[in-house]
Amino acid sequence: MWNAISDVGDAALTIPVAITCAVWIVLSDRVLAVRWILLLVTGIVPVGVTKILYAGCGIEISSIGLRVISGHTTLSTVVWTVTMILLCRGAERSLFAGAVAGLLVGVLSATAHIFDRSDSSGHRSPLLHHPVNTIAYGHHAPFQAVIEEYCPPVYG
Repeated sequence: MWNAISDVGDAALTIPVAITCAVWIVLSDRVLAVRWILLLVTGIVPVGVTKILYAGCGIEISSIGLRVISGHTTLSTVVWTVTMILLCRGAERSLFAGAVAGLLVGVLSATAHIFDRSDSSGHRSPLLHHPVNTIAYGHHAPFQAVIEEYCPPVYG
């Protein structure tokens, strides 16, 4: 069960959903779409940097138990919060409720990831979200495998 919930934060699902959200936001406000994409990238970069530093150099902050920043948690929280807000906006519901729902998805995904992998503008909701979720859910992006292949661990 935890694995299925953790999959909600996998990049194979969240990146296509993020692209869908960006397109949706562009329809009403291009500047806002660019800002959101920049913030998303700003959130993803530290994830990648910590994964590369740990996998390639063995660098971690052991005093606080930090090896890497969770990509599942980051993507799940950012993407699903914006998605839920957009869905609520399209359905003319409370944006606050959408934000809370998205943050709860992020918390649930983070919790599931811990249990699963203890090692580490008034537009209506586009129908595009449904096929993206259906096609992408359960697939796994190969980012971790690429990091492990090209950044072999340092043995002490």
